[in-house]
Amino acid sequence: MATKQKTLQDAFYETLKDVYYAEKQSVRALKKSAKAAAHEELRHAFETHAEESANQVERLQQVFEIIGKPARAKTCEAMQGLTAEMEDDLEDFGDSPAADAVLAACAQAVEHYEIARYGTLKTWAIQLGYKDAAKLLDDTLQEEKKTDQLLSQIAERINAEGSEEDSGEASAKGKGGGKGGRQAA
Repeated sequence: MATKQKTLQDAFYETLKDVYYAEKQSVRALKKSAKAAAHEELRHAFETHAEESANQVERLQQVFEIIGKPARAKTCEAMQGLTAEMEDDLEDFGDSPAADAVLAACAQAVEHYEIARYGTLKTWAIQLGYKDAAKLLDDTLQEEKKTDQLLSQIAERINAEGSEEDSGEASAKGKGGGKGGRQAA
């Protein structure tokens, strides 16, 4: 028996299930990141985006309704990898001056993944004639881009502050402090 050839409709639904899982994981990761962040602005950005992400999950449920399919999550290996990396980095850098910079970098990796997925889903929704779904997906895409931009701005400040601390520590120890890294003892 021949298998049915996969269509763009199938790809749209499978990717939608993938991003549905990813978004739910993102909410959890953002809440955990907010608790771990020392920098107030970063903590606030995580808390705010966790709330946005919860709304994005609801939007995805609306997209499932629009296409007449059940809202089901499919394990997203990419998100599992990104959140596992964040867990490892939290363990490795949790008490270091670089902890918030690492948290921001992990969060941006998640945002970049989501931006790629939502951009694709929006394009496919348009091609498949799901105008209302495309609008919902674009709303989320714009939020993800805005969050990525905010994280970049915060990271620049955190990184600058961390570099100043590193330079100060290195100078205090009589070592030549360079921007962007620690020197071995």
